Amino acid sequence: MVFAIIRVRGIVNVNPDIKRTLKLLRLTKVNHCTLLEENKVYKGMLQKVKDYTTWGEIDKEILPKLMESRGMLVGDKQITEEYIKSATSYNTFEKLSQAILDNKFKYKDIPDVKPLFRLSPPKKGYEGIKRSFKNGGALGYRGKEINKLIGRMI
Repeated sequence: MVFAIIRVRGIVNVNPDIKRTLKLLRLTKVNHCTLLEENKVYKGMLQKVKDYTTWGEIDKEILPKLMESRGMLVGDKQITEEYIKSATSYNTFEKLSQAILDNKFKYKDIPDVKPLFRLSPPKKGYEGIKRSFKNGGALGYRGKEINKLIGRMI
């Protein structure tokens, strides 16, 4: 299972441990998104930054759209299917995203790729950046609902 993590809040007056964890997750700015596989280490890191991020399981329908529209190479060049064919053993974004979701390949292992996605703010805004998702806000674990948020941000 692969999680998509999106940073929702800034870092003014934040504990230095949380700042460091956000940096380790490559979430340096608001509306940045990264992909992480599920393991105990990352789950602990997500619990530490739960008041500044939102995360959930990404779908096979939204991941190819995310890579195609927001995936970048070093030098701020867009990822294309021709580059995917030449750099990996996969031919299309759909096959690559299926391999990523099956944990056969990691997104950050594509040569010269930036390991994060810079997203725009969501259409119609966040639900509220000071409350958890369970309480009607935007923070914390949201499961499959992360796909709707990413769809609004692409």
